[in-house]
Amino acid sequence: MSRALPKYNKRRVGIIGGAAAVALSGAIVAGSALAGETSNNKTTTQATTKAAVATVNCPAVANRLPAIPASAQAEVTRNLALLNTQIAEANKRIVDTQGQGGPNFIQNAIVGPLKDKRVATINRIATAIGRTAAKPVGLDALAPCTLNAAGVVPAATPSATATQQAGGNAGNTGNTGNTGNAGNTGAGTISCPDVASQLPAIPASAQAEVTRNLALLNTQIAEANTRLVNTQGQGGANFVQNAIVGPLNGKRESTIDRIAIAIGRTAAKPTNLGSLAACTFTK
Repeated sequence: MSRALPKYNKRRVGIIGGAAAVALSGAIVAGSALAGETSNNKTTTQATTKAAVATVNCPAVANRLPAIPASAQAEVTRNLALLNTQIAEANKRIVDTQGQGGPNFIQNAIVGPLKDKRVATINRIATAIGRTAAKPVGLDALAPCTLNAAGVVPAATPSATATQQAGGNAGNTGNTGNTGNAGNTGAGTISCPDVASQLPAIPASAQAEVTRNLALLNTQIAEANTRLVNTQGQGGANFVQNAIVGPLNGKRESTIDRIAIAIGRTAAKPTNLGSLAACTFTK
């Protein structure tokens, strides 16, 4: 009896352990399946909900600006890009806060603060231009935004038709722009001075970086010409200069400067390349 009892106990423990393992395995499988179903349902619900949310609709600023002095171009371009970022952030917040707040939540928590940000940014643009030219007035009217959603009453109706900002406007879907004083008729191309032919001998250590940035200059021109096509009929008299040529010149200036720096690390840094940044629009 003293020998039989341990064998019996071992057999009993083995049976109980096996049953427990089977039960645990079943629970894990069931839990995993349930978790997967919940995740799939949540994803489907989120996709459906996101497709139905509103987006903010803001008037363009680039096509309402006068000729921008060269000394102000970089600051103006940077703030025009910031206006686009603010719109994108507002649209993201609308998605992320679905179901929150009361009927005025979007207006009070998103659209209202967006207007305040735009007022400050637009004022910086006007100030930058005003340092060396006549400061534009009346741009504050472009700060209020509305919602692209049926049945939503906006806090303010902009006096100008919303069009695409420099660099693209993620919030303005479906707007065709201001064709009453079309600054981009779709005819013409952008021409830029050649840089490669103006370079000195390139050190072997700088060759790869110089080649990469020369290719980038070509890409920038191609993108600008593509944008000319995609923005036909948009903007006022200065649209092409302010929204396409000006930003292109800023990009080229940075790229050309990188080329000069790369050469200057192991040879004499070229100093006459800055004049090659400016491009022209030819109809």
